[in-house]
Amino acid sequence: MKLLGLRTVIYPAADLAATKQWYIQTTGVQPYFDESFYVGFNIGGYELGLDPNASQTTTYWGVENIELAWEYLLGTGATADEEIQEVGGGIKVATVKDPFGNVFGIIENPHFVI
Repeated sequence: MKLLGLRTVIYPAADLAATKQWYIQTTGVQPYFDESFYVGFNIGGYELGLDPNASQTTTYWGVENIELAWEYLLGTGATADEEIQEVGGGIKVATVKDPFGNVFGIIENPHFVI
């Protein structure tokens, strides 16, 4: 498995409107994706996501093939956390827990250009 680098961090945002406004003010960047279920910012080429349904901060590492990466991680002793799911636009995400209990996110994003 080859990691393509850090791609995305998702923060919980129970009050999505207030959280969005704080990040707009703080970063000076407007969201490129703004819906009731997710707000996404492009900050220096990385995704900063706000999710009103998230219970924890999750960082995602880019991978070329999420299915192969998933199997590889499970084979190294990681345990399944959130199964692979498509979140729109051909983008797939999943999380595992490493042997030490840390959440390790992976993302396959065909739109990400290096």
